[in-house]
Amino acid sequence: MAHDFKRFPELTNRQMNLYYFESPHKQITQDFVAKVVKVTDGDTIRVKWEDRDFDFPIRFIDIAAPELDEIGGAKSQSWLESEILGEEVTVVMDRKNRVEKWGRLLGRILFRGIDINQASMNGGFSIRFE
Repeated sequence: MAHDFKRFPELTNRQMNLYYFESPHKQITQDFVAKVVKVTDGDTIRVKWEDRDFDFPIRFIDIAAPELDEIGGAKSQSWLESEILGEEVTVVMDRKNRVEKWGRLLGRILFRGIDINQASMNGGFSIRFE
C-alpha cells in the first residue's frame, strides 16, 4: 500500500521506517527556520521553508485555541497574525511527537526569543493541551 504524499506530506515516526526513502521531499526531524505565510487559526500556521517547494502547516504543540467559529476563535487568530504573519520563526521539533493525527507537523514556535505557544496561553488565546 502506497502512502499519499500529496495529502499527507509528513510521515509519522512509525511511517518513517516504511516510506522514508519513497518520500518526494525531505522529512523534517530537526528544528528549522521558516517564514509564516498564513495564520490558519489560533494554533495552526502555514510556513514556507527553503528546503521545500511548497508551503505546509505547523500545528502548535501542547496548546489548543478555539476554532474560528467558536467564541474567541477569530480573536485568537487575529492576535497570532499580528504577532508573526510574514515573519521568520524558529519551529522547534519534538522528535518523539513530530506529526499529529491529521498529518500536520507539530512544533513550538519561537519568534525573537519569545515562545509564541506560551505567549498565546498567557494572553488567554489558547489553553494547554497534551
